[in-house]
Amino acid sequence: MDEKKFVQREMNRRDVMRGAAATAAVLGAKNAFAGMLPSGNSGGNFGVDVMRSPDAVEIFLGLRERTRFAMQPRGGKWIVSDAAGGGAEMQYEVNAGLATASLLCPGAAAQRVHLRWNGLLREDLLVLGDAWERSYGDLQWQTLQPTRVLPWYCAVQDGPSSTGAGATHGFGVAIGAASFAFWQVDERGISLWLDVRNGGNGVQLGNRKLTMATVVTHSSVGNNSFAAVKQLCVKMADAGGVPRREKPLLIYGSNDWYYAYGKSSEADILRDADLMQELAPMRGARPFTVVDEGYANNKLFGDMASVAEKIRARNVRPGLWIRPLRADATSSKSWLMPAARGGRRPDNEPAYDPTNPEGLEAALAVVRQAAAWGYELIKHDFTTYDLLGQWGFAMGASPAMDGWNFYDGTRTSAQIIRDFYVAMRKTAGAEKIILGCNTVLHLGAGIFDTQRTGDDVSGRDWSRTRKMGVNTLAFRQPQHNIFHVNDPDCVPLSAKIPWTLTEQWLRVVAGSGTALIISPEASSVGAEQKAALRNAFAELAAGGATAEPTDWMETITPEAWRRNGKTVRYNWTEPEGASPF
Repeated sequence: MDEKKFVQREMNRRDVMRGAAATAAVLGAKNAFAGMLPSGNSGGNFGVDVMRSPDAVEIFLGLRERTRFAMQPRGGKWIVSDAAGGGAEMQYEVNAGLATASLLCPGAAAQRVHLRWNGLLREDLLVLGDAWERSYGDLQWQTLQPTRVLPWYCAVQDGPSSTGAGATHGFGVAIGAASFAFWQVDERGISLWLDVRNGGNGVQLGNRKLTMATVVTHSSVGNNSFAAVKQLCVKMADAGGVPRREKPLLIYGSNDWYYAYGKSSEADILRDADLMQELAPMRGARPFTVVDEGYANNKLFGDMASVAEKIRARNVRPGLWIRPLRADATSSKSWLMPAARGGRRPDNEPAYDPTNPEGLEAALAVVRQAAAWGYELIKHDFTTYDLLGQWGFAMGASPAMDGWNFYDGTRTSAQIIRDFYVAMRKTAGAEKIILGCNTVLHLGAGIFDTQRTGDDVSGRDWSRTRKMGVNTLAFRQPQHNIFHVNDPDCVPLSAKIPWTLTEQWLRVVAGSGTALIISPEASSVGAEQKAALRNAFAELAAGGATAEPTDWMETITPEAWRRNGKTVRYNWTEPEGASPF
């Protein structure tokens, strides 16, 4: 293999995950970090301050080919003058507890910027990160792992110290960043990576200055880690301009997916609405009945506006699932996402490119129709997958695979996605409740009312609900009612899942105050189930539910949940043990 091919291979998506250490061997003298000793603490105590100029910065430039440059500090800025087209300039400005990273790159396409702060850290620290979009049952506190990608924010638990008072240190980027941002933590410091690509290629900014991200921090000594992460989320939301609600938004009701899996009918939906009418509290917020994907191309459904009106006639609010970016087979190819973006989506599932005006209008027409039919809750799905071609669990350090770009190559992927979210919000109307599923939570916060915290639970396999439901409910609970209302997915009532397990899942969701949507198989809802559902709905509708996991540092599926000073324990394991599949 010649040197050029070797370097190109070493700079691919997997090598970005390995961080600066792996690429040092490839690029030698051009590595900004080669031979550099950490500054700051001499060990023992946590001590990396990101509210100061970084110790080193590097930038990756090029439209398709990628070249790595070490940036040099000069006059309060970081510059690279030998880049094609006149160089690049990065500025990191600290003011009033916030730090803003901005980029000028007039003559070259920019791909990534890597900021590094040095300081010797304790080897026994525990670290928590978030996920790019929904999480996939893998959120957890872990020991230091230098290659671990920590999207959007990270929390570092230092202690307990010899004084008995541990500390939690949080690092994050403000909601609505113009880049896909992730952190790395190792024994010698902290890195922040800002992916400013357009799809899988470099973004062409021209003479525009790009505010890539605003960095926030929060440290708490002697406080519990959950409260500390929650305060970090508050700072991220405030810095991103996320509005605060005077009263919590209460969302509860039914969805047909986990008993029908697409094979439902209008009669099934109206049966669900009747059940919601029967079980809902007499006063307060009214429940929803959401029609999931099964209505599409289904002759068992009549006019969808009529279905919405029949639900509403039962004093229940109608909701509808949509996939706005799924393209019609007759759509012009110029409206569509490029097939070259990689990923795992089949070629027979084309998606609209929202940076093309015609593609955007076609996608928004789906939203407009759902609103015109009279649905009060609009659940939109698959937008991250349709835009980036990957599920969150496959993204690693690269939310998009290399080698493709959107129709409009002048905006970053993060900007494109957030602009599309804003357009959907405006099209639906302010009075609609919008639920994002398979959305980039940190880009949809402040735009959508509620977003799914994790991948699908199951009405057939309890182990999936334990993994995708319990884990994501617990570890994203600090974001609840700060970024949006969390949606931990449904509580399926199914003959295939023991009621003893379902009932616990119902209680913990109701106690958390998050969205409580059940998926009731008719034959699995008897008197005992109705009583439990009625109590859960009443608890949720009363507001004020704020349960939090207390053992989240010891397990990925917390069993101990505290509310109003009392702790309740749950058992998420089947009698025969946890399924390994």
